[in-house]
Amino acid sequence: MTVRARFAPSPTGSLHVGNALTAVANRHFVDEHDGVLVLRIDDTDPERTVEGGIEAILDDLDWLGVQFDEGPVRQSERGALYTDAAERALASGAATRDDEGSVRLSAGGTTLLRPDGTSTYQLASVVDDLELRITHVIRGSDHRPNLEVQSRIARAVGGELPTVMHHGLVLGEDGRKLSKRHGHSSIGELRDEGLPPSAVRAYLEELGLPEHDVHLDLARLRRLAVDAIAAMSDEELTAAVGAPAGVAPVLRGARSLVEAKEYAELVMTPPSAELPLDAAPTLERFKELRSSAPERLSTDDARALVRELKAVGGDLRALRLALTGAPTGPELAAVLAAVPRQEALTRASRA
Repeated sequence: MTVRARFAPSPTGSLHVGNALTAVANRHFVDEHDGVLVLRIDDTDPERTVEGGIEAILDDLDWLGVQFDEGPVRQSERGALYTDAAERALASGAATRDDEGSVRLSAGGTTLLRPDGTSTYQLASVVDDLELRITHVIRGSDHRPNLEVQSRIARAVGGELPTVMHHGLVLGEDGRKLSKRHGHSSIGELRDEGLPPSAVRAYLEELGLPEHDVHLDLARLRRLAVDAIAAMSDEELTAAVGAPAGVAPVLRGARSLVEAKEYAELVMTPPSAELPLDAAPTLERFKELRSSAPERLSTDDARALVRELKAVGGDLRALRLALTGAPTGPELAAVLAAVPRQEALTRASRA
């Protein structure tokens, strides 16, 4: 038997971190079992569907490196399957049609079809799991209450529910299910904060299939981000922030891709800054040392230049201001390695 799992988000925008955990868990499970992952879009409720929602999901999955083998399958295009299933439930006596036209389970009264003939989430989810030959359903524990009713629906339409596994939810600091009010609740927000995709993916894989609810650990995410940036090649890192290859040394101390981009901008297009008059000796000595050095400094040579300036009491803060226009930022030696000789001399003279 081929293992077949599904990831079934609603098209409400960027993936919730908890949904991303489900996606990664499903991908990991099918990879372990040489199986198939189906992407299904649960869009039976038009009120929960936002414009561009499907595209946002696809972008987030691609950003995370979560591939799907089949789909996307849109429930909004599969209405005939749900109607046929409801008719089977009616024919077997497992469901009844009320005066308004709704079709409901005879036991429990769960609605299968609305009066206008459209399917509810419960029926559509079960029918798709059966029709798509899903063998394992991996989802958050907030779906646990659906298990009993969905098992009854599966039997009512002539099938059996797949094996179902539930994992814990991702919570905010207040112990409640992570939501927009907490911030950092969606993949889009984590991406905007500058966390590399490999760091977010690694964090979700660390969580695995948590038996109990877990709190979002932003400190851990940020540590993984630092590790991910350190592991990037110069080409990968500069491409990620849209910077030329020459500024790669400056980006190495960044804690996020957003900070890396800010560092790159300080080097490439520094704002103007006013320096104290007593900074002049430091800048003159810097110009002497830099004039006799190669066009591009290695990191070791740049550090040696910084040590020489420091040994004579040079004002390193003033030098940083002259080169980047900011009092803080990336390592000064990295700045010296990133700024070519003539540009560095021009900035020092201008300051």
